[in-house]
Amino acid sequence: MSEQLLKTPFTELVGVRHPVVQTGMGWVSGPRLVSGTANAGGLGILASATMTFEELEKAIVEVKSRTDKPFGVNLRADAADAPARCQLLIEHGVKVASFALAPKPELIATLKEHGIVVMPSIGAAKHAVKVAAWGADAVMVQGGEGGGHTGPVPTTLLLPTVLDAVDIPVVAAGGFFDGRGLAAALSYGAAGIGMGTRFLLTQDSAVPDAVKQLYLERGLTDTVVTTKVDGMPHRMLRTALVEELEETSAVKRMGPTLRRTLEFKRDSGMSWTALLKDGREMKKAQGRTLAQMALAANTPTMLKAGLVDGDTDAGVLASGQVVGVINDLPTCQELIDRIVTEAAAELRRASSYVV
Repeated sequence: MSEQLLKTPFTELVGVRHPVVQTGMGWVSGPRLVSGTANAGGLGILASATMTFEELEKAIVEVKSRTDKPFGVNLRADAADAPARCQLLIEHGVKVASFALAPKPELIATLKEHGIVVMPSIGAAKHAVKVAAWGADAVMVQGGEGGGHTGPVPTTLLLPTVLDAVDIPVVAAGGFFDGRGLAAALSYGAAGIGMGTRFLLTQDSAVPDAVKQLYLERGLTDTVVTTKVDGMPHRMLRTALVEELEETSAVKRMGPTLRRTLEFKRDSGMSWTALLKDGREMKKAQGRTLAQMALAANTPTMLKAGLVDGDTDAGVLASGQVVGVINDLPTCQELIDRIVTEAAAELRRASSYVV
């Protein structure tokens, strides 16, 4: 167990040793990875969007059996059962509630009343201002370099605008993989960093080894942002399947889209009524068209095929651009120790320039 070398508003708020967050990646951020991160002194976040309610409770219980350190759960704020899932966090004493979209003020208030830290992910300064006004304790901001759903503005430009807009702790994500990045984020004024792809490529990640090796072989230009998977900008590895999706017309994609929607319904255990209710909430929260909502059902199934089943011919592989500079598979402990030690050294070196 490494000593604490960096104390920030985020480490104080959450009660972790190191200002490093493992983000909530669907099908990737399970109990093993989350507890591995927590035991290493960082904040691990369970990804619940791809779990049924029962699976989420089981995963929380498993994490608690593996660690006594703080951890978080990522929730879909627009999910029909979001209030029930928040109650689950309260009952099990989860430390952090992370959201991909802005949770409603009343949901934030309920969580805060029970001592849960609320940390939405945002993609613009105006969104940070909104959730801060609603009572959010911290925000995570992801620049365009990040994997999965992402925006067009790079972290180096997006982060300063958010830091200037709010006075709550800001965790920077998108493009981070080492101690130099952590030192840079702290120098900007962030209180920590969030990493997805870097944690996916660890020994504690349950992603199949063959798929990890595929990631390790990729370069800086081997990711692509596409809207053809779920109708929203989504950064993933450039594969034959993704190239095919990019070139296929909407009409030709309709058959596979319907098939994967049925697969998602079966795997999630959701009824058609629940699916439709979720769709209405998604349309209301994100302004998606009916076609985009149909495509959205593709994402969990296609990610599962690639990241769980290892079938890269039928699945997609979300990835940040940092995949091009990652070349090893450390444990979470080794990774976090290395990052924090390097960041502390970089900050000491930089401070020597001050006269």
